[in-house]
Amino acid sequence: MQWMVTLVSIVQILSALGMIGLVLVQHGKGADMGASFGSGAAGSLFGATGSANFLSRSTAVCATVFFVCTLGLAYLGNHRAQQPAGTSVLERVAPPQAASAASPAAPAIPAAPASGAAMIPTK
Repeated sequence: MQWMVTLVSIVQILSALGMIGLVLVQHGKGADMGASFGSGAAGSLFGATGSANFLSRSTAVCATVFFVCTLGLAYLGNHRAQQPAGTSVLERVAPPQAASAASPAAPAIPAAPASGAAMIPTK
């Protein structure tokens, strides 16, 4: 089960990095104005508008893979083996120990109060 979490995590990281790269490569909305004045976009590999379609579709594919991996990791993170009925976290806690007669936090109470004569040393 751990290998599946690792595999989905690697695919998610790669799709996130690919999506970041594709977004950074895309032209902004203002770049179309420069293309009409001969900036050389028409002679590119994908044509004047081909790169925009290819990059936007590739970004959409990376985003879809990223979200599917996120949902998969959420499922795998919450997927647990079936526990027998009646086994909860609260039932596994040990019951509290009974307080002993001489608790370390409570001061010891003397059996009889000391009298003033007992405190005077005699010689």
